[in-house]
Amino acid sequence: SARVSSGPWLSLSSGGQSEEDATLNLNAINRYAGHKKPWALTFSYGRALQQATIKTWAGKVENVAAAQKVFFQRAQANGLAAMGKYEGGAASALASESLYQKGYTY
Repeated sequence: SARVSSGPWLSLSSGGQSEEDATLNLNAINRYAGHKKPWALTFSYGRALQQATIKTWAGKVENVAAAQKVFFQRAQANGLAAMGKYEGGAASALASESLYQKGYTY
C-alpha cells in the first residue's frame, strides 16, 4: 500500500497567473536542485486549474467531453509540475490567458 509521508508542505497559489504560468512556476520551484527541500510543494489554485475547463464547458451539455479533456490535461500538467517533471506544452490558448483581475483580493 502507498504511504503518504507526514511532514511540512507548502502550497502555491496562482495569484492571477495564467494556468500555464502557474504550472511552469510550480515546476521550476520543484526542479530547483540547489538545496534539498524540507517540504513537499504542491498547488492550491482552483481558478488556475479550472478556468480553461469552465470556459470550454460554457454550461453546455454538448461541451462536457471537451471540458473533461481540458481538465485532464491541466491536472496532468500540474501533477507533473508538482514533481518537477513538467516539460511545458499542455497549454491551450485559454490556459495561457492571464487570470489577473484588477482590484481582486487574493
